[in-house]
Amino acid sequence: MRTTLFVLAAILAALPVAANAVEDKPPKLEPVPDIAPPAGIPDAELEPQVTINRKGENKIEEFRMRGRLYMIKVTPRHGKPYYLVDQRGDGQMRRYDDLSPNFVVPMWMIKEF
Repeated sequence: MRTTLFVLAAILAALPVAANAVEDKPPKLEPVPDIAPPAGIPDAELEPQVTINRKGENKIEEFRMRGRLYMIKVTPRHGKPYYLVDQRGDGQMRRYDDLSPNFVVPMWMIKEF
């Protein structure tokens, strides 16, 4: 009796699988929705772009954000590097021998209300 019930249960379980095999219809596929990037990934526009040039024996690194030059680091072949910084955003660079506590980080308006 138990064997008969077991065989009957196995046949009933296999019926839906056999019915799908007989129809031969491919399953209906739906497009995957676009997924937003994770919250921890910074925007590429907000990262500084660094251009390194050589002028004579000096190495010059230009730091730009959204195409605007805000800092230049000059590393002479002999001596300490120095920085030219545009603090006011007026295009006038001021010289600093190091990035001391008086150094002001460039700031941009993120959103206006």
